[in-house]
Order: sequence, then structure tokens, then C-alpha cells
Amino acid sequence: MFWRAISNFFAQNIAMDLGTANTLLYTKRLGLVINEPSVVTWDLKSREVVAVGHNAKRYQGRTPKNLTTIRPLKEGVIADFDMTRAMISHFVRKIITKIYFVKPTLVICIPMGITQVEKKAVIDAALLAGASSVKLVEEPMAAAIGAGINVHAPSGQMVLDIGGGTSEVAVITLDGIAQSQAIRIAGDAMNDAVQRYLHDVFRVEVGENTAEQVKINLGSAVADDDLPPMEVPGKDVVTGAPKVVNITSAHIREALTVSLNFIRDAVLRCLEGTPPELSADVLQNGLLLAGGGSMIHGLDKFLASETGIPVRVEQDPLTTVLRGTAATMLDPINYKQVFIN
Repeated sequence: MFWRAISNFFAQNIAMDLGTANTLLYTKRLGLVINEPSVVTWDLKSREVVAVGHNAKRYQGRTPKNLTTIRPLKEGVIADFDMTRAMISHFVRKIITKIYFVKPTLVICIPMGITQVEKKAVIDAALLAGASSVKLVEEPMAAAIGAGINVHAPSGQMVLDIGGGTSEVAVITLDGIAQSQAIRIAGDAMNDAVQRYLHDVFRVEVGENTAEQVKINLGSAVADDDLPPMEVPGKDVVTGAPKVVNITSAHIREALTVSLNFIRDAVLRCLEGTPPELSADVLQNGLLLAGGGSMIHGLDKFLASETGIPVRVEQDPLTTVLRGTAATMLDPINYKQVFIN
């Protein structure tokens, strides 16, 4: 007990939202200290990491032949183990600049439904990056806690977390998930849909960063004339020459229709499998939206109309999951039932 108390005192424990699009880190002493893209630029010959996070994001689509920029997580899981370990190590070193007596404990949120192999990959990457131990929390549970929902209560609370790689909807009660659905249609799929739409309709090719910015500026789930049109630069798919096209929110709403319908269907399937008592709770408590994808304009109105339940967007959806993960790190006894490993 004595040595555990000493370890807890000196350890710089870290809560991490290891997302497909962005990685966020929190410590008790410093609060939210890292919020950077989950992107790594590395040398193809030496596999030496050249840039991570914001710097690597700026390199995306602009690297010479000897460098490549990748996102080491795809659809919520590790696609490149070495680059994920390097990315975690980079972010952890930015926080822990002093020599501590003990290594930190990392509490990491992960998507629902990933395999044991994928869970082990996350744990191994964190341990090799310098963690003494790793605890895992599922993203919808972390989102509910981060939004201030009492997950201990015997009451059904529905949460939809739309991240970069996955959209996950869950009904939470008594520290557990009673019913859930997860699909690998989220922010990345929406970016791809924008790219395909501009290619097919306007015959212009744009990069991932440009497509993401168009989605942020013009993405809408409902008709809205208040969103101003946007000039989008790209490359003519026929001539290869630079080209600028004028895009409206109606165009991007059409591009996102399929992705938004998939998310709506996941919510409906989750509601269909929810027990009657919990369904009554959900009708009263409503559906909480979290994650960057929930910021699509009018998504709450769209889902409310399609499902018949009240829908609200969390006040700071980009950090909801991290705040919940941090709460479990700060009070592991109270939240011991939510750790899945």
C-alpha cells in the first residue's frame, strides 16, 4: 500500500482519446494539454519519424517522394503499429518533460466492438511508449461520463458518438452498455463522400484536407440557406490544370446523404433492440450527440425527425470523450466497473 501511494503521488497519469482523426491528452496537473491530428510523417527508407500531429497534418499531400504522411489509425483501430507507438511516445514526451520516479498510467478510450487482438495492440503500443499500465474505456461510455450523465443510475441514457473512423450509439445503464450499434461510417467517410461528389459532379479532384474543410464549412443534414457558398480549389480531372469551383451547402448535403442515412439507421437498430423499460427512459432523456461528426449543421434536427426522440448536441462535442476518460482516470474506484480490461 505504501509503495502504491508513493507511485500515485509521483506518477503523471494520462487520459487519452486516441482517435482516428485527432488525439487528445489530459493530465490532472495540466488539464487538456494535447489536441492534435493523429497524423505521422515518416521517411520511407529509414522509417524515421519526421513530424507528428499539427506539423504532419500540414505536410499531408505536400511531401516529396522520400516521405509519406499517414494516419496510423483507421476506422478506430491501429493500422500501423510502429507509427502508432511512435505517435503515442511523441505526445507523452511532450507532457512528461521531467524524470519521474514511476511511469504513467494511461487510460485510453477505444471504439466498441473491436477484437481482443485490436485491444492488445492498443495496450502494447501504450506500454512500449512508456506507460506502466493501461486501462481501456469504451467511447460511448466515456462520452456519457464526459457529458455529466450519471452512468451508475438504473436509467437508460442514449449516446451517439461520431468520431473520425466510427459512429457508435449505445444505451447505457448501471455502469454498462445495454444495447449498442457501431458502424465504420463517420467523419472520414464523409470526407471521402465529399471528394467523390466533387470528382463526379464538378470534375475536380481535391485533397483530404480540402474535403474536410468543405465538410466543416458547408456540411448540413437539413436545408439551410444561411450557409454561404464556398470557392473550392482543386485539380481538373480531365486536363490536370488547377481549377476553382463554387460549392453550396445543398451540394454537400447531397454528398453526405448516404453517410447520414447509415448513421440514422444505426440509431434505429439500437432503439429496436432496446428493452421497453429502457426505451421509455430514452424517450424521456433523449439522445446525446458527441464527437466531431456531431457538429454537422442540423444533425440534431435530422435525427429527431427520423427517430421521434429528442436530440441534443453536447456543449463541447470535440472533448466530451476525453473529459469522460479523464473522469475515470481521476476517480478509478468510482468508475472501476466501466474499465473493460
